[in-house]
Amino acid sequence: MAKDIYHQIVKTALVKDGWTITDDPLRLQFGSRTLYADLGAKKLLAAQKEGQRIAVEIKSFLGVSPIKDLEQALGQYIIYAQILSQQAPERLL
Repeated sequence: MAKDIYHQIVKTALVKDGWTITDDPLRLQFGSRTLYADLGAKKLLAAQKEGQRIAVEIKSFLGVSPIKDLEQALGQYIIYAQILSQQAPERLL
């Protein structure tokens, strides 16, 4: 699976901000299909001792059509948000 050109930059920025990368990529089941968000991460909050969990989809919008790129990104967001709300509601997208 090809990764976006900004994948490593975003991953490095998350780690520098204190996030722990838990999945690269984050695997999501949708019926008999498997989808992959670019990253899964968690961050421990020292004051509360509770973990935050996120899913990250990285997009460069470097295709021929920025509108087509936006349509694809929005579609992925809607699908991933729905799956996460059912399978991992603690994880923010």
